[in-house]
Amino acid sequence: MSGTNTKTEREPESEQATRVIVSYPEDLSDWGRFQVGTRHFKAYLGKTKGAVREGDVWEEFLDVGCCGDTLDVPLRVERVEGGDRMGPDTTIDYDVREACGIRGGWQVQSADGPNEV
Repeated sequence: MSGTNTKTEREPESEQATRVIVSYPEDLSDWGRFQVGTRHFKAYLGKTKGAVREGDVWEEFLDVGCCGDTLDVPLRVERVEGGDRMGPDTTIDYDVREACGIRGGWQVQSADGPNEV
């Protein structure tokens, strides 16, 4: 008989967070703010994020409307309360942090919008 232990030790189950505070950049457009605040976007975060820690940054896709352009927004976890994983009952609240030069909204597709390549 070998001295190896074949029994696997289970890690303790993580608990669902009751509340997570997520920040977005100050220069996120009104449309972007509307999008991240929708019930379906919050449900998406609750279903897809799993383990969550303060300081996590998620680059999340938002669309800017019917014209088909996209916008990736850096969301940052500022605080986690009551557990260490997202779930369907986790309340998600938002805070605003410093601007980061994000360029979104309807102008991203117009002649007046950014032209950098």
